[in-house]
Amino acid sequence: MGVAACTVLPWILCVALTLGLADFPFRNTSLSWSARVDDLVSRLTLEEIQYQMARGGAVNNGTPPIPRLGIKPYSWNTECLRGDVAAGNATAFPEALGLAASFSPLVVFQIAEATAVEVRAKYNNYSKHGLQGRHMGVSCFSPVINIVRDPRWGRNQETYGEDPFLTSILATSFIQGLQGNDTRYVRANAGCKHFAAYDGPENIPISRLKFDAKVSERDLRTTFIPAFRACVKAGTYSVMCSYNSVNGVPTCVSKQLLNDILREEWGFTGYVVSDQGAIENIYKGHNYSDSYTDIVADCVNAGCNLELSGKDENLTYFSMVEAINEGKLTEEKVREMVKPLFFTRMRLGEFDPPEMNPYSKLDLSVIESEAHQMLAMNTAMKTFVLLKNEGNVLPLKKDTFNRIAIVGPMANNPRLLLGGYAPDTFHTFIQTPLKGLGKLAQSVNYAAGCDDTFCKHYDAVSIKKAVAMTEVIFVCLGNGQTIESEGNDRHDINLPGYQLQLLQDVAANRNKTPVVLLLFNAGALNMTWADQSPDIAAILECFYPAQATGEALRRVMINEGPGSNPAARMPATWPASEDQVYNITDYSMEGKTYRYFKGDPLYPYGYGLSYTQFDYFLLDNPTLIQAGQDLHGMIGVSNKGNIDGDEVIQVYIRWINASQPTPQLQLAWFDRVTIPVNGNVKVNFTVSAESMAVWVDNKGWVVEEGEMMLHAGGQQPFQKKKIGSNIMSDSYKIVGSKYLGRY
Repeated sequence: MGVAACTVLPWILCVALTLGLADFPFRNTSLSWSARVDDLVSRLTLEEIQYQMARGGAVNNGTPPIPRLGIKPYSWNTECLRGDVAAGNATAFPEALGLAASFSPLVVFQIAEATAVEVRAKYNNYSKHGLQGRHMGVSCFSPVINIVRDPRWGRNQETYGEDPFLTSILATSFIQGLQGNDTRYVRANAGCKHFAAYDGPENIPISRLKFDAKVSERDLRTTFIPAFRACVKAGTYSVMCSYNSVNGVPTCVSKQLLNDILREEWGFTGYVVSDQGAIENIYKGHNYSDSYTDIVADCVNAGCNLELSGKDENLTYFSMVEAINEGKLTEEKVREMVKPLFFTRMRLGEFDPPEMNPYSKLDLSVIESEAHQMLAMNTAMKTFVLLKNEGNVLPLKKDTFNRIAIVGPMANNPRLLLGGYAPDTFHTFIQTPLKGLGKLAQSVNYAAGCDDTFCKHYDAVSIKKAVAMTEVIFVCLGNGQTIESEGNDRHDINLPGYQLQLLQDVAANRNKTPVVLLLFNAGALNMTWADQSPDIAAILECFYPAQATGEALRRVMINEGPGSNPAARMPATWPASEDQVYNITDYSMEGKTYRYFKGDPLYPYGYGLSYTQFDYFLLDNPTLIQAGQDLHGMIGVSNKGNIDGDEVIQVYIRWINASQPTPQLQLAWFDRVTIPVNGNVKVNFTVSAESMAVWVDNKGWVVEEGEMMLHAGGQQPFQKKKIGSNIMSDSYKIVGSKYLGRY
């Protein structure tokens, strides 16, 4: 076969076969991965390595091909947070913070799995037609595992909430679901971001591109990086370094973060990629150095393998060869640093015959498949948190009304319901509250009341007219990505513009009609008035449920079918007022999140109501364990109500006499279980030794001798705002002490 005959096979592969390049050892599937990677990298010139490490693919189309070796171009830039983003039609699953509210590792696993299936199917189709570019690869910049510590931060919606333990468990499930369980190949590789202490601000009061987070060693180890360690243990192939500096050093040039902790302490062997333009920003934003050769040398030596690039003319890593020539960087170092990139591509199957890879069989029939649409709908129901339900107005007592009202700026805005980093779902798959809830009545009065969620211009007349002579009023309020998103913080936690006035006008004109408030947001909103008002019968926190919003709401409102009884819990503390919110630039954890918060929040972490009533009747645990041992116990819970439902069982621990500062309370185990009416379950639980350890500065993690408290129930103990079910508590003693290590 001559080169001129290369019309059917992808061109690069065809040329490789024509020229006999398939005989290179790096294409020999009988060799070990390391031997193949070593062979490939040994054949690269320094200039080729420079391009492979510089072209991460944010603005440009990714790494270029190497025709002489038959190596195709590759895009590292694919977003997979809860659906395939910016790559054409794809199933849009609920936003990550909503997934966290489900308190279900299985839910997160299923979403990651479905996302990876669609991402891989598209990649197969692109490859088949010789297409390559942004968002066309199978290397994902997901999950986002930063910690919610300020409700005004624009990116809260992308995270798994405020607790490092929950975030760690869900991140592990995401990675396992995304990457698949094939022993040889990876379906799509995960990339945990943003490392580290990148938890706001975005732009208020200072740009993230210039921000320097001052973080104590204790807060870094106990709050900001545990979930990243969980990612490494779960087998992530990638970690993304963030825009900010930590204690004066930009993260992408931080040897402490990228080498000492990530690689030396945790044993990470994958690749580190910069956030988009973060390396150029070391010079432009942080003024860390005025020399590109110094920056590329420092970044590579610190441990950053890949520059996610801005414009080509600004690429710092294009100075790599120059840095080597100046003696600031060694050839040996850059050859070692490019190896994880090709190792990842090999594990994705790029250099093996497609028939060997089971994931190469996935095709476009999986995109928005019926199974994925049902998963999106069922998942949305599992993310709704019932915050208020006066007089058990929900579920509604009938499924067909003569006339209902659906009002508010989030009632019929498909784009804002999707949230940030959402797939470009075809409009035919998106159900708004108006479309879904409208099926509950023969006639619907609808009024947005505002042009958008900023609600600077409010039409009170249309709202008052809409709510008149109706049997149920649904008020749809919130933020949307125009108000909270990447690069976009909020000034405060109040409802935007005239939205509160809209709600109060509904309350004043309801004429005894029950009002159900539906909230679409991520960062906490000041709901004190609505929570206390007798005119607001029910409040449901919906987050950003994405494409199945309307149908999921309809089912939950009338308790139709399995999973329609709300069971989700708050993944972040909602303050009662602005007075409970700290300076966003202050990275001390004192007073922040349920682990350190003093006072009574409006809605505590882990809070959420149900249509039924649960009762805890058993907490069985040892009263004495040896330091370093896990604690194993059993919890019993029954459904004493008249509706089947899920219960989120939460186990917290509390240190009584620790020698070191500790959280006042720490989630140590959880599960979501389904319990039928009059049924009960007994569930085994484990509190790991790692959960019991305390951080000792300049040493590491130690399980200390002393007394511990154990609390089991459907929410935190000691909360003013209660869900109705009981909490069971017991104490146990740790005998001896055990050093677990520095990590």
